Amino acid sequence: MAAERLVVVGGDAAGMSAASQARRLKGPGELEIVAFERGHFTSYSACGIPYWVGGQVGGRDDLVARTPEEHRARDIDLRTRTEVLELDLAGRRVRARDLDSGEETWTGWDKLVLATGARPVRPKLPGIGAHGVHGVQSLDDGQRLMDTLERTEGRRAVVVGAGYIGVEMAEALVHRGYEVTVLHRGPQPMATLDPDMGGLVHSAMNAMGIVTVSSAEVVKILADEEGAARAVATASGEEYPADVVVLGIGVEPRTALARAAGLPLGESGGLLTDLSMRVRGHEDVWAGGDCVEVLDLVAGRTRHIPLGTHANKHGQVIGSNAGGGYATFPGVVGTAVSKVCDLEIARTGLREKDALAAGLRFVTATIRSTNTAGYYPGAAEMTVKMLAERRTGRLLGVQIVGGAGSAKRVDVAAVALTAGMTVEQVVSLDLGYAPPFSPVWDPVLVAARKAVSAVRSAGV
Repeated sequence: MAAERLVVVGGDAAGMSAASQARRLKGPGELEIVAFERGHFTSYSACGIPYWVGGQVGGRDDLVARTPEEHRARDIDLRTRTEVLELDLAGRRVRARDLDSGEETWTGWDKLVLATGARPVRPKLPGIGAHGVHGVQSLDDGQRLMDTLERTEGRRAVVVGAGYIGVEMAEALVHRGYEVTVLHRGPQPMATLDPDMGGLVHSAMNAMGIVTVSSAEVVKILADEEGAARAVATASGEEYPADVVVLGIGVEPRTALARAAGLPLGESGGLLTDLSMRVRGHEDVWAGGDCVEVLDLVAGRTRHIPLGTHANKHGQVIGSNAGGGYATFPGVVGTAVSKVCDLEIARTGLREKDALAAGLRFVTATIRSTNTAGYYPGAAEMTVKMLAERRTGRLLGVQIVGGAGSAKRVDVAAVALTAGMTVEQVVSLDLGYAPPFSPVWDPVLVAARKAVSAVRSAGV
């Protein structure tokens, strides 16, 4: 009996985790695995690119967890520099092009995994195609940016957007000796936080010499006679000189193939799957990583949350199911952490506008504390904001901004959200204490106490 063939489209976290897990469960005689990757690299940490650019990571290869050669040594037919152009669901085959030779081939499949990832949002602005304008999503993107930085004589950079990538890239460019300006449309950077918490990030960015311009709508990239970026223009008429421009506006699911094939997509354009990561309505097609929408366990609806942690878990689930086992991915609570200079940033669950969009009535509580006992040397400020459902006291979300040791406290809140705990139950958690690590009342517990009072005061 001929072996089944599993075809994987996309060679990063979700795709190659799925391929590797399926291979662990079934040998080459039972399951043939063919994987297509349009870039040069596989199984790498895109989240580490800003730290490579900033010099904290020694080199590009340090970000690669498993090379193409290592995957091939495990009996996975991995084809790099090969882009899938078409999904023929009825014929159970894919059409792919070798990007070096231009040759196109059809490959049949018994089982299909879509792990096409996301792409940087690249607005249709005049001059957006100028040399020196970069999005940063893949390791190939990172290499192109590094090449530009190494051959550019000027030292002025403009970052468009102030989300995770924008803030992290701004810091990286400061470490490389650039004068950095960040332009963003919102009232404060880090729109993943409420504006009051984003204001703390704004202050920290200014303190490290980053010029941060809020409510700035970019309308044009100005180029010189040779087609290289020289400035970024905003709707207010201001022009910000730039020798390099980094787009940190965010990403969108890369699902053009899926859309053309008629697969189901959500509001954000991400693929919709069931708990086993099967594409809805398609028994032998799975999808995972940044190209899918996931269930938000707090809001009770699907959202596009592109994070490497999710992608790796999706891949494990998909590989288990495609390899004949059984696994599920129940959903997420939206946990993420980042940093700018010494300021740590974390969030999980819902922001105020998320709670409003979900039709929830809520209260908020914000406290300021320190990350260690106040008398311990090196104690740094820490701000915690907590949202709770007004009637029930159910924890809805937590945001944390503070010094070293602040961000990972969000994991306590992530567990509490997953468990559906109330803020009163959070107050009773038995968290670790010693002066080098925390005040006797951990800041998360202090915020929960204040939230309990807010719930009681609000009444029904």
